Amino acid sequence: MLRGPRTHAALAAILAALGLGALSGCAGGGKSVGPPPSSEQGQEAAEHAEESGAKREEQAELAKDRELLAAIEAKHSEQAAESASRKREKAAELRAKKREEASKAQAKKVEQESQANAKKREAAAQSQAKKQEEAARARQRALESERSRRSHTPTSHAPSGQSNTRTTVIAP
Repeated sequence: MLRGPRTHAALAAILAALGLGALSGCAGGGKSVGPPPSSEQGQEAAEHAEESGAKREEQAELAKDRELLAAIEAKHSEQAAESASRKREKAAELRAKKREEASKAQAKKVEQESQANAKKREAAAQSQAKKQEEAARARQRALESERSRRSHTPTSHAPSGQSNTRTTVIAP
């Protein structure tokens, strides 16, 4: 809405100009329809009637001007409201777009973290399997080495090649 000292000053200037124009137009140009000027009472009545008519016209002009000003102010306030509404809509769209982008970024981050965790778990599982396989191989080598050592080492009670025991054969 148009408010403030400038608006009121402009309105006052417009109304004053219209009022002076209406008064100047009514004051000098027309013939009066009344009794002849010789009668003082008739002349005063005619002047009074002219003044009343001029005041009515001035009031009508002022009312018209007020209506016009009110229409202009209403149009201005409607335009301001539409402008504010468009700004709010744009701001809301921008906020929604930012939220959507943030949501997408968060989802992408979660997905990347999930993939990274899956890779870590897979690497850990492979490492664990490798360690278990190495441990099994080491146990197998230790067993083979122990068997090999046992088969190549002579027993401690009998010397190799000679035996301390005699064999006696009994005949029937």
